[in-house]
Amino acid sequence: MKIDLLLTDCHAATLSEGEGGYGVIEDAAVAAADGRIVWIGHRADLPTVSARRTERLDGRWITPGLIDCHTHLIFGGDRSAEFEQRLGGATYEAIARAGGGILSSVRATRAASEAELFASAMERLEGLKATGVTTVEIKSGYGLDRDSELKMLRVARRIGREGGVRVRTTYLGLHATPPEHRANPEAYVDEAVEDILPAAHAEGLVDAVDAYCEPIAFSPDQVSRLFDKARGLGLPVKLHADQLSDSGGAALAARYGALSADHIEYATQAGVAAMAQAGVVAVLLPGAFLMLRETRIPPIDALRRHGVRMAVATDCNPGTSPLASMTAAMNLACVQFRLTPQESLAAATREAAHALGLGADLGRLEVGLRADLAAWDIQNPAELAYWLGKPVLHARWLDGVRS
Repeated sequence: MKIDLLLTDCHAATLSEGEGGYGVIEDAAVAAADGRIVWIGHRADLPTVSARRTERLDGRWITPGLIDCHTHLIFGGDRSAEFEQRLGGATYEAIARAGGGILSSVRATRAASEAELFASAMERLEGLKATGVTTVEIKSGYGLDRDSELKMLRVARRIGREGGVRVRTTYLGLHATPPEHRANPEAYVDEAVEDILPAAHAEGLVDAVDAYCEPIAFSPDQVSRLFDKARGLGLPVKLHADQLSDSGGAALAARYGALSADHIEYATQAGVAAMAQAGVVAVLLPGAFLMLRETRIPPIDALRRHGVRMAVATDCNPGTSPLASMTAAMNLACVQFRLTPQESLAAATREAAHALGLGADLGRLEVGLRADLAAWDIQNPAELAYWLGKPVLHARWLDGVRS
């Protein structure tokens, strides 16, 4: 068998479905060809192969590459002043209603060139890559007009071409009402639904559609208009749901068969049951929970009881989650939300792949899946959620190519 890459002298955490735990293979070998895994198992069982590249990993652990399935990686400006305001007692809602929050990032993003947005996003991306990320979702939503939203999505596509990661783009037009439409939010909803989304889709810039469903953002009826348009264009949807209040977001995401419902701190038992019935992934975002000093955690026990998949992501953004480390997000999910280390690793690989609609291609070490891999300087997989800030990544491969 002729192959492109052979990894030996390693231990593998496959994260395969139904195996329980991490899906461990001790003293493993992994073979890849044409960007996909073609063999994985115990090294003693390795068939005869002819490899273009062979790498001994000296007893290190190998996992699927990590997947950050919820980021706002592209933005202009800085919101550290709001961090100081919140520490002084101001609430997120109060800052947003005073014209700060998302709208301050909108002003800076509109003013930035594509080159400037690309350069700053690439700097943040380095933090994710250094913690084993091989796939990242990138949202728009800081432009909120046609030219600026398309600008953001073009930058996201460029990152996918040049950034050494796999990128999925998400149109988040209903993120906030832009200042020019504050007196008539419905006019902006019209623009986002009937103009910006079709234009972005026609240019091939959109993999999924998202919205922010909260009293300070958009109503379920407004979100439904956007999701109906997305459905007509053949695009999957996801939702910022029930982060600050019980707004019926989990149930709304379920009604549209969304890929995911994200945040969900205030999701009800009925909402969780609806997510389970519809196969909606719960994306947990502990960075925002930490930065906003929230106290109500997502309904983890209900998610487990109903068998809802749980993913974890950084929510990397300038205002509420300036987090650029997936292993830190995994740690926070364990400490704050009481996930187990095994759950957190599955949440950052297998379940995150499902949250992006890529579960058939990524997130597990199995024959036929993409050879997106990470090797770690650890003694056991639980260390990935244990260390907070210690660099433990040895190497990462995208489509079987070390990067």
